[in-house]
Amino acid sequence: MKILNSVMVALLVLLTSGYAASADSGWMRISLLAGDVQIKTTDSGDWGPASLNGPVMEGDQIWVPEGGRVELQLNAGTFIRLDQNSSLQILATDKDSSQFYLSQGHAYVYYDGPGRGVIQVDTPDASTRAFDAAVFRIDISDEYQLTDVSVYKGSVETENQLGRTEVRAGEMVSLGQDTDGEVAPMGEPDEWEMWNKERNDRIAERGASSRYLPPELRTYSYDLDANGRWVDIPDYGYCWTPTVIGGVNWAPYSKGRWIWRGGEYIWVSYDPWGWAPYHYGRWTFVARTGWCWVPPAAGDAYWGPGYVGWVATGDYVAWVPLAPGEIYYGRGYYGRHSVNIATVNINQIHITNIYRNVYVNNGATVVNRRTFATASPKHVRINRNVIERQIFTKNNIRPGMPSIRPTKQSYFASSRSIPAAKRPPQHVRDIQITHLKQSRPLVKAQDRSVIKPGTRLNPLPLQTIRTPRMPGRSKPSIRQIIPEGQGRPATPRRGPAPREERRDVKPEVRPIVPQRTPTPKEQRRDVKPEVRPVVPQRTPTPKEQRRDVKPEVRPIVPQRTPTPKEQRRDVKPEVRPVVPQRTPTPKEQ
Repeated sequence: MKILNSVMVALLVLLTSGYAASADSGWMRISLLAGDVQIKTTDSGDWGPASLNGPVMEGDQIWVPEGGRVELQLNAGTFIRLDQNSSLQILATDKDSSQFYLSQGHAYVYYDGPGRGVIQVDTPDASTRAFDAAVFRIDISDEYQLTDVSVYKGSVETENQLGRTEVRAGEMVSLGQDTDGEVAPMGEPDEWEMWNKERNDRIAERGASSRYLPPELRTYSYDLDANGRWVDIPDYGYCWTPTVIGGVNWAPYSKGRWIWRGGEYIWVSYDPWGWAPYHYGRWTFVARTGWCWVPPAAGDAYWGPGYVGWVATGDYVAWVPLAPGEIYYGRGYYGRHSVNIATVNINQIHITNIYRNVYVNNGATVVNRRTFATASPKHVRINRNVIERQIFTKNNIRPGMPSIRPTKQSYFASSRSIPAAKRPPQHVRDIQITHLKQSRPLVKAQDRSVIKPGTRLNPLPLQTIRTPRMPGRSKPSIRQIIPEGQGRPATPRRGPAPREERRDVKPEVRPIVPQRTPTPKEQRRDVKPEVRPVVPQRTPTPKEQRRDVKPEVRPIVPQRTPTPKEQRRDVKPEVRPVVPQRTPTPKEQ
């Protein structure tokens, strides 16, 4: 009785203190994938193949090679898409704001902001922020290494070392690290823009799912509308049942695998719709309908690694989807029906009820324990009677995930091999997230600068042109502006090659004054007599020039034969290779 009371007290503390502060709506995920997209995770410290429905967290990096595309879906209804040859670093995420660094390539942002946050996208040249709902793209020119910011809906603010400006719908602003900006109307849509608009239209469609999902999860309506239907279930109301499944023996949490992220195992589903139904809510089996997902109530949507009950024996690891009302044991607060095992003694938790879905045919998934943390967990077909009587027993059911150490193969949901030509180039591999965070902090205050923290930037000098331009394609007519006495700031770049390209381009935009005549002092500094023992073509000093010029202003008497000394005066020094009668002084030598 004392044990039960202690557990109840701990649970009540969690319910009262964690409910308001821990409404974690979850990780971002990979919602669309094409080609050999790769991810570098904070857990693995290395690059590996990305997977549909794979979780993405702060500190991860994404590489999209030639022929690839990827879409990241944030939990609040925001999408970020990357085109081929693009590199993105996730610098910061919290409940209402996020920050990304586009080190190269092309990013399209569909920002459905919550109204109190910000999305910040940095590049080597600039920082761009949206504080309200907006649709925009950022392109880093492959040829000129400048940043183009184009807005389709709403507005954004972009800044560089010199100042800040607002970019409105229909406009494109081009800028470098320390240049003025060019404002131009956007040209005809390219293939990248049209593909994104088609994707936007699909996401914006609102079918039955938008009526039955809680507001926190309506961003996932498209997945559910395209892959299932809603049915009215007694006791639970409208529930969702998939119509796209993997066969008659299919069950929730059976097609996919557990990967190690953030200190725990997270379920990655191979089902195209497999994000919201596996990380929110519960599952129930209904006769003549099949498996149904019961979404959480409004205000009670808590993201979880996978809402299952665990069993671990010497030979097997097994799990079963939790039914409505069953307790989830995890490391953290996951809503009303959860226990945070990080704050209680799990040895004092006694689970007395067998999970209801164990009694459903194929409800439990069983794998060989030795293969659980490998790239290919081996599923074991066991008679349901054996599962009920020998595996899912009170002695085997455990609170929390199994205590199995992750292996190298546990960090990625896919084990496919990536061709060498598709792997990240060295300058992408060399990017350090820690350095980027130090140079570009997440700044939520709209009147504060990102590039110069703690200051308020002046308006960015702008040039306005009327000719439409294509983002990332043509060179803008911007000018390099470096304040007197100010060197170039150390800002992270793509890599060695782009840095060299950037240096080669800069002289084209810097003003040159070719007509200036050097001063005598500069002439003397440029001539280094000490390395030339004989100076046959030495430019005479101003003093010598004045001495040699004197005969030119004296009248000449043609009848008199000039003396040798006078002849030497009349000969211009610049045409005489040697001055034999003049010995250079030590200073000139």
